[in-house]
Amino acid sequence: MWKRLAALAALAIAPCAVAQVPSPPAPLTLDEAVGRVARTHPDLRLPELQRAAAQARLDGAGFTPPLVLGVEVENALGSGGGRGFDAAEVTVSLAGVLERGGKLDARRTLAQANIDVLAPQREIARLDLMAEVARRYLAITAARGQRRIALDDIEQRRRAVAAARLRLQAGASPASTLMTAQAALAQAELDRDRANEAERAARMALAALWNAREADFGAVSGDPLQLPALQDFQQLATLLSDTPELAVVAGEARVREAQLQLARSQLRSDLSWQLGVRNNRDSNDTALVGGFSLPLGSARRAGPEIRAAQAELAMSALERESRALQLYATLAEAHGRYGTARLEVARMDSDVLPQLQRAEKAAETAWRAGAISYLEWAQLQAMRIEARQRQLDAALAAQTALIEIQRLTGQPLVATASEGNTP
Repeated sequence: MWKRLAALAALAIAPCAVAQVPSPPAPLTLDEAVGRVARTHPDLRLPELQRAAAQARLDGAGFTPPLVLGVEVENALGSGGGRGFDAAEVTVSLAGVLERGGKLDARRTLAQANIDVLAPQREIARLDLMAEVARRYLAITAARGQRRIALDDIEQRRRAVAAARLRLQAGASPASTLMTAQAALAQAELDRDRANEAERAARMALAALWNAREADFGAVSGDPLQLPALQDFQQLATLLSDTPELAVVAGEARVREAQLQLARSQLRSDLSWQLGVRNNRDSNDTALVGGFSLPLGSARRAGPEIRAAQAELAMSALERESRALQLYATLAEAHGRYGTARLEVARMDSDVLPQLQRAEKAAETAWRAGAISYLEWAQLQAMRIEARQRQLDAALAAQTALIEIQRLTGQPLVATASEGNTP
């Protein structure tokens, strides 16, 4: 009776216990990681404040020089007949400055150019940040790949230890063979633990981009060995003309053009004027007063600033040409690295690794039969692991080059994934 009640109680409690088990974090894709960073990273919110500041400067640039209200008192608080305010003369005036040479329009143009240049700067910041997200995400997948290689190495080293122990018990091999196999197994386990630590650090580095103190996500998707076929280099090179880095240079050129226009506006001096009314307390007479002033030598003083603005504007064309050449060379180098690394990954997968795997299996069979030494089998095991590591390194180099290509072109997709790994 009591056993039956206990069983019923266990069945009643089991669903509650299962319900209390926390669900594992959801897997994280690269697109989701990019979305998290785009929503929270301060570097992407900063341009909005910069634009607000530039817009305020544009609003300020539209103001004309202010009118000045002046009050002037003469012949007051003196001695003799000028004691007190009996003989005072009071002048109330209104003064202003008449801008000449298109200074108002030049200031507005310069302020607007400073606003326009913010858009490509923000896009550059976004692309750089997204590339950093992709690199940190790739570091996680790289650590996972390292762990898979280490687990494969551990599995084959365990087979070697078991086989060496059997041969030692049978008197067919010395104890040193077992010790060597155990040392190789320990090294493989160390590689696994190191990969685990590398993944943990990479997950923390990725989570830090959205200001998380813990890696609040589960597994990551993506296999670095999956390398799509890139578009033709010349097709990618045509995308460089629309890259935000060149747009920034063009925007800076427009800023310098506006600065030159503002410097040329200084060729014509501003006209200062004043108009007022003067009252003589002694005679109680009132009269209008007025005047104007015009600085001389404005053209000579504006000359150096104009020449400096012209030189800076001429530099813009050279800077754009230099930047375009640099981008072209960087794209060519990244495209070449990607093609070379992708070819290596494909050839390792089709030609090298299958042969080494078959050779390692044959060596295991031969060693168990006593036909070869343990060192020959261990060497083939090491060669297969080294080949897999070389393939992973080549894949990571290709993925890094692909991230750089995407950053340079500003395109999220520059390859046809359906083509797989065929070079």
